[in-house]
Amino acid sequence: MRDRRVGASSRSYRFSVNMQVIIDADTRLVIASVRPVPGTTANARAGRSCGPAQHCQRVAVLGDGAYISTGLIVPHRKRPGQTLLADGEANNAEHRRVRARVEHTFARMKNYKILPGCRQRGDGLHHAVQAVAHMHNLALAA
Repeated sequence: MRDRRVGASSRSYRFSVNMQVIIDADTRLVIASVRPVPGTTANARAGRSCGPAQHCQRVAVLGDGAYISTGLIVPHRKRPGQTLLADGEANNAEHRRVRARVEHTFARMKNYKILPGCRQRGDGLHHAVQAVAHMHNLALAA
């Protein structure tokens, strides 16, 4: 049985959660993971409610386009009918390079078989994600 306070059924009838994980883009190490919220929660709202910002004091934090007006650095957006300036294109190219490293780290963490079928109640899923993050960091250090 799955804990409905931690996750929610998605459109494909799968159990989904929204996990906020902070990764150092240079070293690809997982810095922190915060408590999960149901997968139907928007990324920006989950980021505000879970509090990953307390782990990132005085550090530039990148987010994808879902984190607009949250204080994170997000890609520049084109206005309808206008082109993006050269500076904005250059910033977006660098943002994509850094985000690619982070997304690859997410993908490597999802390879651990415990996460797809995790049916833990309460804090069990959070502890499972922390264990996977720790194993990922150890694998990178070796």
